[in-house]
Amino acid sequence: MPQPTDFGAVLERLEKIVRQLESEDLDLDGALKLFEEGVERLREARDRLAAAELKVKQVLTDQAGRVRLDDVDG
Repeated sequence: MPQPTDFGAVLERLEKIVRQLESEDLDLDGALKLFEEGVERLREARDRLAAAELKVKQVLTDQAGRVRLDDVDG
């Protein structure tokens, strides 16, 4: 299966994996395979969020190197 290319696709795939894991007609091997993929997708989502947070902080950092959170709070 090709890897999702954007954050929304990663979340969508995670939701599908959870629904499949909750189904009663899944054998142990299938459940383990889905669980492994789910863990990998979760890591991917976490990494994407961390990268986005870093980018936001870089954009909000002023000339003196301080993060200006008042810009975000409105």
